[in-house]
Amino acid sequence: MIDYRQALAVCRADPEAAARMICELFHELNLLKAEVATLKADNAALRNECQLLRDECQSLRAENQVLRAEVRELKEKASKNSHNSSKPPSSDGLSKPKPKNLRQPSKRSTGGQPGHPGHTLRMVDQPDHTVRHRVERCADCGCSLANQDPDKTERRQVFDLPESRLEVTEHQAEVKTCACGCCNRAAFPPDVTAPAQYGPRVKSVAVYLKEYQLLPFDRLTEIMRDLFACPTLSEGTLANFSIACSRQLEPVDEFIRSLVAKSKVVGFDETGMRAVGSLHWLHTASTRCLTWYFAHKRRGSEAMDAAGILPNFQGRAVHDFWSAYLKYGCDHGLCNGHLLRELIFLWEEQNQQWAKTMIDHLLVIKEAVDTTRSEGLPFLPSADLDGFQKTYLKIVNAGYVQNPITGVAPEPKRRGRQKQSKARNLLDRFRDHSESILAFMYDFAVPFDNNLSERDLRMQKLRQKISGTFRSLGGLVDFCRIRSYISTARKNGLTALDALRRIYQGDPFLPTPDNS
Repeated sequence: MIDYRQALAVCRADPEAAARMICELFHELNLLKAEVATLKADNAALRNECQLLRDECQSLRAENQVLRAEVRELKEKASKNSHNSSKPPSSDGLSKPKPKNLRQPSKRSTGGQPGHPGHTLRMVDQPDHTVRHRVERCADCGCSLANQDPDKTERRQVFDLPESRLEVTEHQAEVKTCACGCCNRAAFPPDVTAPAQYGPRVKSVAVYLKEYQLLPFDRLTEIMRDLFACPTLSEGTLANFSIACSRQLEPVDEFIRSLVAKSKVVGFDETGMRAVGSLHWLHTASTRCLTWYFAHKRRGSEAMDAAGILPNFQGRAVHDFWSAYLKYGCDHGLCNGHLLRELIFLWEEQNQQWAKTMIDHLLVIKEAVDTTRSEGLPFLPSADLDGFQKTYLKIVNAGYVQNPITGVAPEPKRRGRQKQSKARNLLDRFRDHSESILAFMYDFAVPFDNNLSERDLRMQKLRQKISGTFRSLGGLVDFCRIRSYISTARKNGLTALDALRRIYQGDPFLPTPDNS
């Protein structure tokens, strides 16, 4: 730097030197200005770069949060199975989880308990055939014993099937011509309409094996040939048996539907069924004594309205919280089996302690209801009801404490509710639908779960696994109609084969109203 005092003394002594010094000062000033401008430009560039880095960091943080949520969701999805979700057991694959039972193990040993009467093959008093084995000679001396009465007779019985074969009954109708010239013909029985036809027993057995035992056409033809010597039963003939059976059951099917619509408690469920190469839905409405199936292209309200039960239903509908059911104004009962599986998932995978407490509480209530019902009492004491209800609400509040609302603002311009965690969604259900969840506690006619409806659908899914898709929608309708009749008959104590035989005898089984 220039010494300004010295520069002033030089300027006074030598003006030319002062001029040169001033020029140097201006030059140095310009250099400093250029350096300052460069520093300002560098500073602005650094600020812009810093802002870009901040924006990128914020974007990466948001992306990281989204990826973390996606990874968590994928992990939860991978950890779901039939034990902790509504997935069917068939989806577990080779990694099928070890069965877990929420019930506490009893202290009794496995097998029959003391005092159990047991079941075994016992001799009958009137056998169909008797074969007498005689003693002709003495095994010691050889003396003849043919005319001697036995001292006693020992009995042994062999139970076996008779040899199965077709029996052909020929109907002969006489034709007589009167002296007046009139030709008179005797009438054949109403069900004898062809020169050669199969009788009601063959038809009922064929429909039984196809629609109830779910045998495909090839195996059914083979069984009918091997067991009953029916070599000419074609696939078309067997299909016609089912079609004719379904047509005869049309009024019975409508009668069952009307009884279900008047019942006090009905379980509803649905499952996918493939027909004509596309997905259809099989709906069921079930009670302790009735079963009614309905096939439709849709799953939700359109199908339920077409079925004609829920729109005017006055009882309590038990279901799995499918939103389409909640649109109807009847009373509702939620399946606690589904809720228990969701609670198990939260407990095992997310360490939600309130979920374990709720599992135990629901099972305690169920045990209390079962015990009270077995004692012949119609309802729980009011003190127990109040205590169970208060504990229930206490557990729900504890769940909200464990799952507080996060401070994340809702996404802009996004319709619908803000996305919540699975735990809070389930807590909202327990809070908002407590009456439906605990309906089994207040009314013993309401089941704890909807397993009855799920069992009624299980064999229909097995039919699809065995034989695949239905070739026509009419085939699916016929199948539903026959299965509704068979399931209803079995719930009322009839065997499936006897129920089918009654159809061909002109006396199909008709259930009585179910007030459960």
